[in-house]
Amino acid sequence: MSENIRERTRETEEEQEREREDYSCPECGGHLISDDEHGETVCADCGLVVAEDSVDRGPEWRAFDSREKDQKSRVGAPTTNTMHDKGLSTNIDWRNKDAYGNSLGSRQRQKMQRLRKWNERFRTRDSKERNLKQALGEIDRMASALGLPDNVRETASVIYRRALNEDLLPGRSIEGVATASVYAAARQAGVPRSLDEISEVSRVEKSEVARTYRYVVRELGLEVKPADPESYVPRFASGLELSDEAEHRARQLLRNAKEKGVHSGKSPVGLAAAAVYAAALLTNEKTTQAAVSEVADISEVTIRNRYHELLEAEESVGVA
Repeated sequence: MSENIRERTRETEEEQEREREDYSCPECGGHLISDDEHGETVCADCGLVVAEDSVDRGPEWRAFDSREKDQKSRVGAPTTNTMHDKGLSTNIDWRNKDAYGNSLGSRQRQKMQRLRKWNERFRTRDSKERNLKQALGEIDRMASALGLPDNVRETASVIYRRALNEDLLPGRSIEGVATASVYAAARQAGVPRSLDEISEVSRVEKSEVARTYRYVVRELGLEVKPADPESYVPRFASGLELSDEAEHRARQLLRNAKEKGVHSGKSPVGLAAAAVYAAALLTNEKTTQAAVSEVADISEVTIRNRYHELLEAEESVGVA
Protein backbone atom coordinates (compact mmCIF):
# COMPACT_ATOMS: atom_id res chain seq x y z
CA MET A 1 0.00 0.00 0.00
CA SER A 2 2.76 2.43 0.98
CA GLU A 3 4.69 1.54 -2.20
CA ASN A 4 1.68 2.46 -4.34
CA ILE A 5 1.36 5.80 -2.58
CA ARG A 6 5.08 6.54 -3.07
CA GLU A 7 4.77 5.58 -6.76
CA ARG A 8 1.82 7.94 -7.28
CA THR A 9 3.62 10.75 -5.46
CA ARG A 10 6.67 10.29 -7.65
CA GLU A 11 4.55 10.35 -10.82
CA THR A 12 2.80 13.54 -9.66
CA GLU A 13 6.13 15.24 -8.93
CA GLU A 14 7.46 14.25 -12.35
CA GLU A 15 4.35 15.59 -14.03
CA GLN A 16 4.62 18.89 -12.15
CA GLU A 17 8.28 19.12 -13.13
CA ARG A 18 7.41 18.65 -16.80
CA GLU A 19 4.74 21.38 -16.54
CA ARG A 20 7.29 23.75 -14.97
CA GLU A 21 9.67 23.04 -17.84
CA ASP A 22 6.92 23.70 -20.36
CA TYR A 23 6.23 27.10 -18.74
CA SER A 24 9.88 28.13 -18.57
CA CYS A 25 11.99 29.70 -21.31
CA PRO A 26 14.07 27.12 -23.22
CA GLU A 27 16.91 29.67 -23.55
CA CYS A 28 17.26 31.25 -20.12
CA GLY A 29 14.76 29.32 -17.98
CA GLY A 30 12.82 32.52 -17.32
CA HIS A 31 9.08 32.85 -16.70
CA LEU A 32 6.78 32.76 -19.74
CA ILE A 33 3.82 35.09 -20.13
CA SER A 34 0.94 35.11 -22.65
CA ASP A 35 0.43 38.21 -24.81
CA ASP A 36 -3.26 37.90 -25.77
CA GLU A 37 -3.22 41.05 -27.87
CA HIS A 38 -0.61 39.67 -30.28
CA GLY A 39 -1.38 35.98 -29.75
CA GLU A 40 2.15 35.15 -28.56
CA THR A 41 3.86 33.47 -25.61
CA VAL A 42 7.07 35.30 -24.69
CA CYS A 43 9.79 35.12 -22.02
CA ALA A 44 9.52 37.89 -19.44
CA ASP A 45 13.33 37.92 -18.96
CA CYS A 46 14.94 37.64 -22.39
CA GLY A 47 11.93 38.40 -24.64
CA LEU A 48 12.14 35.18 -26.66
CA VAL A 49 8.91 34.38 -28.52
CA VAL A 50 8.26 30.75 -27.63
CA ALA A 51 4.89 30.36 -29.38
CA GLU A 52 2.84 32.51 -31.78
CA ASP A 53 -0.52 32.60 -33.53
CA SER A 54 -2.34 31.27 -30.49
CA VAL A 55 -6.15 31.06 -30.64
CA ASP A 56 -7.97 33.93 -28.90
CA ARG A 57 -10.76 32.22 -26.97
CA GLY A 58 -12.09 35.44 -25.44
CA PRO A 59 -15.21 37.41 -26.50
CA GLU A 60 -15.29 39.66 -29.57
CA TRP A 61 -16.18 42.72 -27.42
CA ARG A 62 -14.32 44.77 -24.83
CA ALA A 63 -15.49 45.70 -21.35
CA PHE A 64 -13.93 48.24 -18.98
CA ASP A 65 -15.63 47.26 -15.71
CA SER A 66 -17.41 44.27 -14.20
CA ARG A 67 -20.89 45.75 -14.75
CA GLU A 68 -20.26 46.30 -18.45
CA LYS A 69 -18.81 42.81 -18.71
CA ASP A 70 -21.97 41.30 -17.21
CA GLN A 71 -24.16 43.30 -19.57
CA LYS A 72 -22.22 42.26 -22.67
CA SER A 73 -21.85 38.62 -21.70
CA ARG A 74 -24.29 37.02 -24.06
CA VAL A 75 -25.03 34.42 -26.67
CA GLY A 76 -26.69 35.71 -29.81
CA ALA A 77 -27.92 39.20 -30.63
CA PRO A 78 -28.60 41.74 -27.87
CA THR A 79 -32.16 42.31 -26.72
CA THR A 80 -34.14 45.21 -28.14
CA ASN A 81 -37.44 46.90 -27.29
CA THR A 82 -38.26 47.32 -30.98
CA MET A 83 -39.43 43.69 -31.16
CA HIS A 84 -42.45 42.41 -29.24
CA ASP A 85 -40.44 39.49 -27.77
CA LYS A 86 -37.30 41.68 -27.36
CA GLY A 87 -35.52 39.53 -29.95
CA LEU A 88 -35.32 36.46 -27.71
CA SER A 89 -37.25 34.10 -29.98
CA THR A 90 -36.09 32.49 -33.23
CA ASN A 91 -37.27 33.00 -36.79
CA ILE A 92 -37.59 30.36 -39.50
CA ASP A 93 -36.30 31.67 -42.83
CA TRP A 94 -38.94 32.14 -45.53
CA ARG A 95 -36.65 30.75 -48.24
CA ASN A 96 -37.17 27.04 -48.89
CA LYS A 97 -33.46 26.19 -49.03
CA ASP A 98 -31.14 24.11 -46.89
CA ALA A 99 -27.80 25.15 -45.34
CA TYR A 100 -26.00 24.55 -48.65
CA GLY A 101 -28.40 26.70 -50.69
CA ASN A 102 -30.16 23.76 -52.32
CA SER A 103 -33.93 23.88 -52.81
CA LEU A 104 -36.02 21.69 -50.53
CA GLY A 105 -38.23 18.90 -51.79
CA SER A 106 -42.02 19.17 -51.77
CA ARG A 107 -42.45 17.22 -48.52
CA GLN A 108 -39.76 19.31 -46.79
CA ARG A 109 -41.38 22.53 -48.01
CA GLN A 110 -44.71 21.48 -46.55
CA LYS A 111 -43.01 20.61 -43.28
CA MET A 112 -41.21 23.98 -43.10
CA GLN A 113 -44.44 25.85 -43.89
CA ARG A 114 -46.19 24.04 -41.03
CA LEU A 115 -43.30 24.84 -38.69
CA ARG A 116 -43.41 28.53 -39.65
CA LYS A 117 -47.12 28.66 -38.92
CA TRP A 118 -46.74 27.10 -35.47
CA ASN A 119 -43.68 29.18 -34.71
CA GLU A 120 -45.66 32.35 -35.48
CA ARG A 121 -48.52 31.18 -33.26
CA PHE A 122 -46.20 30.49 -30.35
CA ARG A 123 -44.48 33.89 -30.69
CA THR A 124 -47.77 35.73 -30.16
CA ARG A 125 -49.65 33.72 -27.58
CA ASP A 126 -52.26 36.31 -26.55
CA SER A 127 -53.98 39.46 -27.75
CA LYS A 128 -51.56 41.75 -25.88
CA GLU A 129 -48.56 40.34 -27.71
CA ARG A 130 -50.38 40.55 -31.06
CA ASN A 131 -51.20 44.19 -30.27
CA LEU A 132 -47.58 44.91 -29.42
CA LYS A 133 -46.29 43.16 -32.53
CA GLN A 134 -48.56 45.19 -34.81
CA ALA A 135 -47.71 48.49 -33.08
CA LEU A 136 -43.94 47.94 -33.16
CA GLY A 137 -44.18 47.08 -36.84
CA GLU A 138 -45.97 50.40 -37.41
CA ILE A 139 -43.34 52.29 -35.41
CA ASP A 140 -40.53 50.74 -37.44
CA ARG A 141 -42.32 51.55 -40.72
CA MET A 142 -42.95 55.20 -39.81
CA ALA A 143 -39.45 55.72 -38.41
CA SER A 144 -37.96 54.35 -41.65
CA ALA A 145 -40.17 56.60 -43.77
CA LEU A 146 -39.17 59.66 -41.70
CA GLY A 147 -35.45 58.75 -41.61
CA LEU A 148 -35.31 58.62 -37.82
CA PRO A 149 -32.31 56.98 -36.08
CA ASP A 150 -32.40 53.73 -34.09
CA ASN A 151 -32.44 55.46 -30.69
CA VAL A 152 -35.74 57.16 -31.61
CA ARG A 153 -37.27 53.80 -32.59
CA GLU A 154 -36.13 52.31 -29.30
CA THR A 155 -37.60 55.23 -27.30
CA ALA A 156 -40.88 55.11 -29.23
CA SER A 157 -41.13 51.36 -28.53
CA VAL A 158 -40.60 51.95 -24.80
CA ILE A 159 -43.29 54.70 -24.76
CA TYR A 160 -45.78 52.39 -26.49
CA ARG A 161 -44.99 49.53 -24.09
CA ARG A 162 -45.67 51.87 -21.15
CA ALA A 163 -48.98 53.00 -22.68
CA LEU A 164 -50.00 49.37 -23.21
CA ASN A 165 -49.05 48.34 -19.66
CA GLU A 166 -50.96 51.26 -18.15
CA ASP A 167 -54.13 50.49 -20.17
CA LEU A 168 -54.15 53.71 -22.20
CA LEU A 169 -55.25 51.99 -25.41
CA PRO A 170 -58.96 51.27 -24.78
CA GLY A 171 -60.96 53.66 -26.96
CA ARG A 172 -57.92 54.51 -29.12
CA SER A 173 -56.46 52.92 -32.21
CA ILE A 174 -53.16 51.03 -32.19
CA GLU A 175 -51.90 53.16 -35.11
CA GLY A 176 -52.82 56.40 -33.29
CA VAL A 177 -50.88 55.55 -30.12
CA ALA A 178 -47.94 54.21 -32.18
CA THR A 179 -47.81 57.46 -34.18
CA ALA A 180 -47.99 59.56 -31.00
CA SER A 181 -45.12 57.51 -29.56
CA VAL A 182 -42.95 58.21 -32.62
CA TYR A 183 -43.78 61.93 -32.49
CA ALA A 184 -42.90 62.15 -28.77
CA ALA A 185 -39.72 60.09 -29.14
CA ALA A 186 -38.48 62.27 -32.02
CA ARG A 187 -39.00 65.44 -29.97
CA GLN A 188 -37.30 63.94 -26.93
CA ALA A 189 -34.27 62.93 -29.03
CA GLY A 190 -33.87 66.43 -30.50
CA VAL A 191 -34.76 65.35 -34.08
CA PRO A 192 -38.38 66.56 -34.22
CA ARG A 193 -40.74 66.08 -37.12
CA SER A 194 -43.76 68.28 -37.72
CA LEU A 195 -47.30 66.97 -37.28
CA ASP A 196 -47.82 67.29 -41.03
CA GLU A 197 -44.79 65.08 -41.72
CA ILE A 198 -45.91 62.56 -39.12
CA SER A 199 -49.49 62.42 -40.44
CA GLU A 200 -48.23 61.87 -44.01
CA VAL A 201 -46.64 58.52 -43.08
CA SER A 202 -49.29 57.56 -40.52
CA ARG A 203 -52.53 55.69 -41.13
CA VAL A 204 -54.55 58.11 -38.96
CA GLU A 205 -55.64 61.72 -39.32
CA LYS A 206 -53.57 64.66 -38.08
CA SER A 207 -56.21 65.66 -35.51
CA GLU A 208 -56.24 62.18 -33.99
CA VAL A 209 -52.41 62.14 -33.78
CA ALA A 210 -52.40 65.48 -31.95
CA ARG A 211 -55.17 64.43 -29.57
CA THR A 212 -53.57 61.05 -28.79
CA TYR A 213 -50.14 62.65 -28.35
CA ARG A 214 -51.43 65.09 -25.73
CA TYR A 215 -53.21 62.25 -23.92
CA VAL A 216 -50.15 59.95 -23.88
CA VAL A 217 -47.80 62.72 -22.72
CA ARG A 218 -50.16 63.74 -19.94
CA GLU A 219 -50.94 60.23 -18.69
CA LEU A 220 -47.33 58.95 -18.81
CA GLY A 221 -45.82 62.17 -17.47
CA LEU A 222 -43.35 62.46 -20.35
CA GLU A 223 -40.94 65.39 -20.28
CA VAL A 224 -41.15 66.83 -23.78
CA LYS A 225 -39.69 70.29 -24.24
CA PRO A 226 -41.15 72.70 -26.81
CA ALA A 227 -39.62 72.12 -30.23
CA ASP A 228 -36.59 74.32 -30.90
CA PRO A 229 -36.63 75.93 -34.38
CA GLU A 230 -32.86 75.41 -34.62
CA SER A 231 -33.30 71.63 -34.55
CA TYR A 232 -35.06 71.78 -37.95
CA VAL A 233 -32.35 73.86 -39.64
CA PRO A 234 -29.81 71.09 -40.47
CA ARG A 235 -32.47 68.95 -42.20
CA PHE A 236 -33.86 71.87 -44.23
CA ALA A 237 -30.39 73.09 -45.20
CA SER A 238 -29.37 69.58 -46.25
CA GLY A 239 -32.52 69.16 -48.34
CA LEU A 240 -31.79 72.45 -50.14
CA GLU A 241 -28.06 71.62 -50.45
CA LEU A 242 -26.99 74.85 -48.74
CA SER A 243 -23.52 75.49 -47.37
CA ASP A 244 -22.40 75.32 -43.74
CA GLU A 245 -22.15 79.12 -43.79
CA ALA A 246 -25.85 79.43 -44.67
CA GLU A 247 -26.80 76.95 -41.95
CA HIS A 248 -24.75 78.89 -39.39
CA ARG A 249 -26.37 82.16 -40.54
CA ALA A 250 -29.85 80.64 -40.16
CA ARG A 251 -29.05 79.59 -36.61
CA GLN A 252 -27.86 83.11 -35.84
CA LEU A 253 -31.10 84.58 -37.18
CA LEU A 254 -33.13 82.29 -34.95
CA ARG A 255 -31.03 83.17 -31.87
CA ASN A 256 -31.66 86.87 -32.50
CA ALA A 257 -35.38 86.17 -32.91
CA LYS A 258 -35.43 84.34 -29.56
CA GLU A 259 -33.63 87.25 -27.93
CA LYS A 260 -36.34 89.62 -29.17
CA GLY A 261 -39.15 87.18 -28.32
CA VAL A 262 -40.30 86.88 -31.94
CA HIS A 263 -40.51 83.09 -31.66
CA SER A 264 -43.24 83.21 -29.00
CA GLY A 265 -46.49 81.72 -30.31
CA LYS A 266 -45.00 80.98 -33.73
CA SER A 267 -44.66 77.59 -35.41
CA PRO A 268 -41.03 76.38 -35.01
CA VAL A 269 -41.18 74.80 -38.48
CA GLY A 270 -42.23 78.10 -40.07
CA LEU A 271 -39.50 80.03 -38.26
CA ALA A 272 -36.84 77.49 -39.25
CA ALA A 273 -37.95 77.53 -42.90
CA ALA A 274 -37.94 81.35 -43.01
CA ALA A 275 -34.51 81.47 -41.35
CA VAL A 276 -33.07 79.04 -43.92
CA TYR A 277 -34.55 81.08 -46.78
CA ALA A 278 -33.23 84.36 -45.34
CA ALA A 279 -29.79 82.84 -44.68
CA ALA A 280 -29.58 81.61 -48.27
CA LEU A 281 -30.27 85.14 -49.55
CA LEU A 282 -27.80 86.70 -47.13
CA THR A 283 -25.04 84.31 -48.21
CA ASN A 284 -25.82 84.73 -51.94
CA GLU A 285 -26.97 81.15 -52.44
CA LYS A 286 -29.71 80.44 -54.94
CA THR A 287 -32.98 79.14 -53.57
CA THR A 288 -36.66 80.03 -53.83
CA GLN A 289 -39.58 80.21 -51.43
CA ALA A 290 -41.22 77.40 -53.39
CA ALA A 291 -38.17 75.13 -52.86
CA VAL A 292 -38.08 75.90 -49.14
CA SER A 293 -41.83 75.37 -48.92
CA GLU A 294 -41.51 71.92 -50.51
CA VAL A 295 -38.66 70.81 -48.23
CA ALA A 296 -40.24 72.18 -45.03
CA ASP A 297 -43.80 71.21 -46.03
CA ILE A 298 -45.16 74.64 -45.12
CA SER A 299 -46.88 77.39 -47.13
CA GLU A 300 -44.98 80.14 -48.91
CA VAL A 301 -47.17 82.74 -47.17
CA THR A 302 -45.94 81.58 -43.77
CA ILE A 303 -42.34 81.73 -44.98
CA ARG A 304 -42.78 85.32 -46.23
CA ASN A 305 -44.40 86.50 -42.99
CA ARG A 306 -41.77 84.88 -40.75
CA TYR A 307 -39.00 86.06 -43.11
CA HIS A 308 -39.87 89.75 -42.56
CA GLU A 309 -40.16 89.24 -38.80
CA LEU A 310 -36.71 87.60 -38.64
CA LEU A 311 -35.06 90.40 -40.61
CA GLU A 312 -36.70 93.05 -38.39
CA ALA A 313 -35.40 91.25 -35.31
CA GLU A 314 -31.94 91.09 -36.90
CA GLU A 315 -31.95 94.81 -37.61
CA SER A 316 -33.13 95.71 -34.11
CA VAL A 317 -30.34 93.59 -32.58
CA GLY A 318 -27.79 95.25 -34.85
CA VAL A 319 -29.01 98.72 -33.87
CA ALA A 320 -28.94 97.82 -30.17
